[in-house]
Amino acid sequence: MELRDYLRGLRRHWIAIVLMTLVGIGAGYGWTLLQTPVYVASASGLVQSTGQGADVGSMSLGDSVARSRVPSYLIIAGWTDVAQGVIDDLDLDTTPEQLVERVEVTNADGTVILSASAEASTPEDAKALAEAWLRSLATVVEGVEAESSATGAAPVEVISRASASVPTSPAFPDVQTALIVGGVLGFGFGVAFAMIRTAADRRIRNAEDTEQKTGVAVVGTIPFVPSMDAENRLVDASAANNTGKNGTFAVSEALRALRTNLQFMDVDHPPKTIVVTSPLPGDGKSTIACNLALTLAAAGTTVVLVDGDLRRSMVAKTMGLPGGAGLSDVLAGRAALSEVLQRTAKSNNLLVLTAGSVPPNPSEVLGSERMHTLLADLTKHATVIIDAPPLLPVTDGAVLTHQADGALVVVTLGKTTYDLLEKALDTLKKARGRALGIVLNKSPLRGADAATYSYEYRHDYTSKASVAAPDGARADAPKSSRKAASPPADASDASDDFVTEPPSDQRG
Repeated sequence: MELRDYLRGLRRHWIAIVLMTLVGIGAGYGWTLLQTPVYVASASGLVQSTGQGADVGSMSLGDSVARSRVPSYLIIAGWTDVAQGVIDDLDLDTTPEQLVERVEVTNADGTVILSASAEASTPEDAKALAEAWLRSLATVVEGVEAESSATGAAPVEVISRASASVPTSPAFPDVQTALIVGGVLGFGFGVAFAMIRTAADRRIRNAEDTEQKTGVAVVGTIPFVPSMDAENRLVDASAANNTGKNGTFAVSEALRALRTNLQFMDVDHPPKTIVVTSPLPGDGKSTIACNLALTLAAAGTTVVLVDGDLRRSMVAKTMGLPGGAGLSDVLAGRAALSEVLQRTAKSNNLLVLTAGSVPPNPSEVLGSERMHTLLADLTKHATVIIDAPPLLPVTDGAVLTHQADGALVVVTLGKTTYDLLEKALDTLKKARGRALGIVLNKSPLRGADAATYSYEYRHDYTSKASVAAPDGARADAPKSSRKAASPPADASDASDDFVTEPPSDQRG
């Protein structure tokens, strides 16, 4: 995987990253609610000499003695004797060893000031503990100094000068820090989740990786348009009416690109009989087959759309035509081809052969010599588009591809996996069928999986060109194409070219 793949993965899973970040922030805040708050209060005391001398020399000597005692008093402040005095003073239910851990006595360099910082679960207890600690320290220091003095009087004493103030907020937990740490951890988990999902994702995401992993060219990318639903699956393939107001402009342009790729796939021998299939049902093969037939017909090409899915036929419903007799009836000799070919109001260059009645053995019927002869006769006069069943559930699609020039394999972007696609291509290979290319269906117009070439720019460019063209004609449509797309004088004459008599053993 390349860096761009990971960046796409981050864009694809951005919702999960945001959610995990929010969960991390919420977890950090919840953690603060579960903690016992700790308040810190500080009180200050002064170490000074007890000498009464008023001259400068006596004062200087007393100050020197006081300074020399400060390091010793810092050590004495941690004695259990001081803690025991506080316990007796405040009537605390704890041990001296535990109480010592909650108090810290410090001294600023070059001064005789002692500061006691005390921790407690309430602001009032923290204030009382800090002040009581200095009082107990002063008592212990007085006793120690008196014992070591020859006169029995302490030369230096500790005096409390600044009482502790009641803290307004707890020192622990820090809500802001907890939220930041929780958010960072949640974001990290979200990014890790996105990277793991991206690395383990086997779904088809883009054309480049599909071509690299399968060795088959991607000949079309059809975008997903919400306006195309189960009741409206067709786009207006005519150039004059395709304004894109119904949101199908992107689909029309993608189908034209697919048409161009098919025309230039083999310049000397372009495919005339094309099977449209997919690995599994639900990939939109029938919709693409019908729209591709309309797009080819809009360019002036005579097209026959054959419903080769004898199990779940969809062409008649999609094209808005009656079912009735169709392909299976022609192959069985119950109807002539000219009797079942149907015109559609959507294009005068398109003829539709529906599936007909469901036979008990669809694979054998589609693989018969009569089917081969029928396709050969149709191909002499028109381009044949066959809507075939999926490749993996049944063998019908592979059988039809063997008799055609090749197959377009339709896959759903973001749904079909590479494993399914490779199995479908392997099925074609075993049936000695040719994969003309892969069509990526339901590609998003925006987002991480959107096509590189934006359809919005195509629409903008083409719309400007259409405005500049005279008489409402498209600027990018040659006059010959517009002339070729005109309907024949008698539409019924076109179907006479496709009269195929059944074999002699089936006549009568």
